[in-house]
Amino acid sequence: MDLTGGADGADGAGNGASRDTGAGSEVNIRRTGATLRLGDPGTAPASLETEGGHGSAVLPSRELDRAVNRVAAEVTARLPRGAHAEVDVRGRDGRGAWTEWREATGAPALLPRAVTEVQARLTLLATAGGAGPAVSGVRLTADLAEPEARPMGAQAAFSARVYATREGLVGHTTANGHVIKADDHFVALPSRRGLSPKGSSQYSVRVCGPARCETAPVWDVGPWNTRDDYWNPSSTREMYRDLARGLPEAQAAYQNGYNGGKDEFGRRVANPAGIDLADGTFSNVGLNDNGWVTVTYLWTEGGGSTKSFPTWGTDVNIRASATTTSARVATLPGPTTVRVSCQVRGQMVHYQSWSNDAWSYLPDYGGYLSNIFIDVAEGWLPGVPTC
Repeated sequence: MDLTGGADGADGAGNGASRDTGAGSEVNIRRTGATLRLGDPGTAPASLETEGGHGSAVLPSRELDRAVNRVAAEVTARLPRGAHAEVDVRGRDGRGAWTEWREATGAPALLPRAVTEVQARLTLLATAGGAGPAVSGVRLTADLAEPEARPMGAQAAFSARVYATREGLVGHTTANGHVIKADDHFVALPSRRGLSPKGSSQYSVRVCGPARCETAPVWDVGPWNTRDDYWNPSSTREMYRDLARGLPEAQAAYQNGYNGGKDEFGRRVANPAGIDLADGTFSNVGLNDNGWVTVTYLWTEGGGSTKSFPTWGTDVNIRASATTTSARVATLPGPTTVRVSCQVRGQMVHYQSWSNDAWSYLPDYGGYLSNIFIDVAEGWLPGVPTC
């Protein structure tokens, strides 16, 4: 199949769609006709600092003619010894909020709620010195499991106090294809389940350190692990289900000798880190050395403590950051109601007779909206904290 056309054969799928979904985002991928291979079999995400190859391709999303919550993936590939090809899927409905990614190879992925749009991400993996996989096809099938998965609740987003390390590694490439620059602002988490497509803030965290808090997108995988979504309930955690929610495997290994004191790759864990912070985020929250921070995983549960506001205007853009030059992550076609978790001072926006430099973070869209388009009298929203 032609992988550029979306997930071929998705049960109930309509035409492919790729509006603001990260579709076309490829990291360390080489195409030979309709076959995908690793561009460099020795390149891994920056935060992991491991040997072995890693590459990924986010495929166009598919709109379905009925709701589903269970998705299975079938991969056609040549897999040399030690090579793997994995497919993660996610979904959303008309509210614009994506679920987390869930692996759909091996066993079907059960999404946390029924969705009408599905997207797949293909990840290619190779051991150090080994040949990588060659993938020629991906097929998705989807249905509605019984009973239907529990809808997203209205609870506050999950928070945990975890040990943060500075990522650094300027010039290296993150798991979603971002080339790290000096004074960068993003984070790495040790699971692909909360990894944003390149240039987007679809999965973001609020990091609070000694000086202040910052909302930053998840753009890399690590430190230490790749399957440790410790922010999820133990019952749905991908690995290490005997650990308490909010306890990273690396912390348990370092402090208590869990898993023999090693990470998923068998490396001796040298610190209890559950998050890596890019240099700009590290400095902005007030860290001078590695240390403890409070992290809120804004896409979890109901998306955090939020307030709802009406908007006005047509074709209003939601941006990846608080500037009009950053990537568009969604568009509001007309007046609606949005949930706001925090606000920040950003680029000054001028529209008609108004000017405002305040931007609101919308957790349902993973992006920022100029406060000009929020239909209240105040330019700085009352009762909404600073990001």
